[in-house]
Amino acid sequence: MTRMSSSLAPPKEFLDKAQEAGIEFEPGDLERLEGYVAALIDANQIMNLTAIREPAEVWQRHVLESLCLLGHLRALEATSVLDLGSGGGCPGVPLAVAASDIQMTLLEATGKKATFLKGVSQSLPLNNVTVINARAENHGRFDGRAAYDVVVARAVGPLNVLLELAMPLLRVGGVLVAVKGQRAEQEIAHAKAALQALGSKVEDTLRMETATIVSVVKESATSNLYPRRPGEPKRAPLGGKDKSRS
Repeated sequence: MTRMSSSLAPPKEFLDKAQEAGIEFEPGDLERLEGYVAALIDANQIMNLTAIREPAEVWQRHVLESLCLLGHLRALEATSVLDLGSGGGCPGVPLAVAASDIQMTLLEATGKKATFLKGVSQSLPLNNVTVINARAENHGRFDGRAAYDVVVARAVGPLNVLLELAMPLLRVGGVLVAVKGQRAEQEIAHAKAALQALGSKVEDTLRMETATIVSVVKESATSNLYPRRPGEPKRAPLGGKDKSRS
């Protein structure tokens, strides 16, 4: 792989924080991550993949935050992981780079974004990545139902909406690892009805520097009622909309 410009190379702050977090890189990993950062920044000039445009901030907010989920995947002994609403590829692409033994599926409903993800996966290359251009509601009804050990999700929507999209995709005993913001506790409180309806429970929350990681375990098989038709989980979330979000 061709070495990218030094302006896109991993900054020292990223390397220091990755080391502090216990993240280890195999030969070639940093070059592949650099290639991903370059592709993301380049494609972002054409389509809206991220509001973050400075390379150093992309490394910190996107790549590092994604890689901090690696410990969760290892602890869960996950072999099949789905990145729900992958968008520009976080957290799925950085995780796939750092964990080549995990089969990573990037699920993205928007065709242009899915095409970007396929191109990145081929160019890096990432042989452990599959890109699926589909809505979560449809994938959770058919090919993807109860197919994954872990679902990871970042900036997908409120927890009560995310649960309906994610739980049908998980095997019983599987875990949703959701990257949430400062309102994580409020979202959990508002998701009680969804947690009950979908046979799941919040197992753990972990506050990081820029996010809160919420882990939700699937305790029982998902009712055939879920997921509902495309768009319905967002229009009429289980438990209702959180009015405090306005």
